[in-house]
Amino acid sequence: MSLNIADIRREYMLEALDEEVAGLDPIAFFKKWFSEAESAQITDINAMTLATVDANAAPHARIVLLKGLDEEGFVFFTNYDSAKGTEMSANQNVALAFYWKELERQIRIEGKVGKVDEAESNTYFQSRPAGSKIGAWASPQSKKITHRNILDTNYSKYEAEFSNIDIPRPPHWGGYRVIPNHIEFWQGRASRMHDRIVFTKEKGNWERHRLAP
Repeated sequence: MSLNIADIRREYMLEALDEEVAGLDPIAFFKKWFSEAESAQITDINAMTLATVDANAAPHARIVLLKGLDEEGFVFFTNYDSAKGTEMSANQNVALAFYWKELERQIRIEGKVGKVDEAESNTYFQSRPAGSKIGAWASPQSKKITHRNILDTNYSKYEAEFSNIDIPRPPHWGGYRVIPNHIEFWQGRASRMHDRIVFTKEKGNWERHRLAP
């Protein structure tokens, strides 16, 4: 290895974050930062790390895509029978993380997860490209398979089955909403003196405070 990993560093110089800017509503402030990320033309701005815990209390993390946001929480879609689906069924405590390096910003979200209603899942599923719809049927997500050909065979099977009809949503596929009780906004600052503004939900109301970096 030619690069010394310990020597990788850079200064964070773009912005500051104070309480007045963050306001009192973390969902509204998230939308503001998300809009600024859109304006900056950041690629995959809706990519977020989803962390779950399995039955043995072992943590697992992967990237999923934010597909909806409202006053209740953050929505994404996946296979209910996948590893993350099984983990969320057993333990509703999850965490999300966004990182937009171009803006030197990170957002951490913690809360409880639950399935969205079938109507919401159906609406989003029907908005997907046909190939993605077929993929939801064809892939036994997180299950062991002996060869890639299994996926290709499944895909061809469902492509033929649904060739002349609207592709329905599989019963094993749908949405989840993370209802937050903790949201942290991190803005990189020089000399590692970063700004961290945190909102925690107390008795139904958001409380705001600052954390040391």
